[in-house]
Amino acid sequence: VQLQASGGGLVQPGGSLRLSCAASGNIFSINVMGWYRQAPGKQRELVATITKDGSSNYSDSVKGRFTISRDNAENTVSLQMNSLTPEDTAVYYCNARVQMLPTFRILDSWGQGTLVTVSS
Repeated sequence: VQLQASGGGLVQPGGSLRLSCAASGNIFSINVMGWYRQAPGKQRELVATITKDGSSNYSDSVKGRFTISRDNAENTVSLQMNSLTPEDTAVYYCNARVQMLPTFRILDSWGQGTLVTVSS
């Protein structure tokens, strides 16, 4: 399985960015997709997750500002980030819990990371 993330960049405080991630490979189904982030000198932390039926979960730090969505037919997940602050600066990683073909084995897959910098 490959996860390809895109959409990072430099944005001013208060601005918006949209991250996208596409999964490809011998996929039977994807149970949970999500976004994590790692700021310089800090551990990787959960940003948001979304299940196949659309149930979402957010960290307290992004609740009300970020929105996660997914397209099950396309195996994609997106993160709309609004009202960005310098504290949101980090490398953002997409994650997917994938059930593979032909074994039906469940694999925890990670994208390569995309840098989001919030600065004036």
